[in-house]
Amino acid sequence: MTLRKHIHNLLANEDLNFLLTNRLPRRWLTQFVGRFSKIENPLVARASIAIWKFFSDLDLREARQQHFKSMHDCFTRELKDGARSIDTSADILSSPVDAIIGAHGPIEGTQVFQAKGFPYTLEDLLGTEEDLEAWRDGSFVTLRLTSSMYHRFHAPYDCTVEKVRYFSGDTWNVNPIALKRVEKLFCKNERAFLSTRLNGEGPLAGQRIALVPVAAILVASIRLHFLDVLFHMGYKGSKTMACNASMAKGQEMGWFQHGSTVIVLAPAGFSLCAGLVQGTQVRMGQALLRWRQ
Repeated sequence: MTLRKHIHNLLANEDLNFLLTNRLPRRWLTQFVGRFSKIENPLVARASIAIWKFFSDLDLREARQQHFKSMHDCFTRELKDGARSIDTSADILSSPVDAIIGAHGPIEGTQVFQAKGFPYTLEDLLGTEEDLEAWRDGSFVTLRLTSSMYHRFHAPYDCTVEKVRYFSGDTWNVNPIALKRVEKLFCKNERAFLSTRLNGEGPLAGQRIALVPVAAILVASIRLHFLDVLFHMGYKGSKTMACNASMAKGQEMGWFQHGSTVIVLAPAGFSLCAGLVQGTQVRMGQALLRWRQ
């Protein structure tokens, strides 16, 4: 058995995986990796990326550039033009990210699930002062990014970002093992709430769609193109920002420093596209939610 296979087998043990990825000093480790990843030294960059490849399925063939000045530069890489196709159907919300589909389904009033038997509410996730009526009895889908995936997220439809709210928090791992053990995990981690309204004409015009990028261990930084702000654990600025940022479907909205989770909240009338189930891997731009009302 190869060393890589042996390590992967060890990490498949849920107790050990949870211990190694959650019982360490999460905030300190996240801050350290954030600083280390930005070291612009060719030897450090090459060695870091080589170790990353050893522990994951990192594939850089679709990256716009092939030489990176730092590990951070590789984490936040752009794709070659044409590497993703955007579903332009008028009744489709496309996936904002490359990801693995996690928990999904109807929102029961304002209750959603991070894993079987582990509910949380929109109030827990977005705050009690937020008007939640747009998503009451709607649909949700959880999109989990692994460390090796493309880490930028894009508009799921022609839309206007009307508000961004930032929540400082913890950096629990967001893998399935942790989601089965830590109640209301997404509501405890650092995250941002992007409230958008769909543009255009027809039945989808005016519908409110929420994107909630959730940070995790090693991933506690979120950058949005339309705000000159980097959200991170040391951020002390305004927590709620009014916006009027118009985005075209598929347009890049921002990125994670490494990789994490995006929760999509949609009003009643949307449901997951046929053939998509928990565990399915989707690509940015692929049909994700369809309007059926």
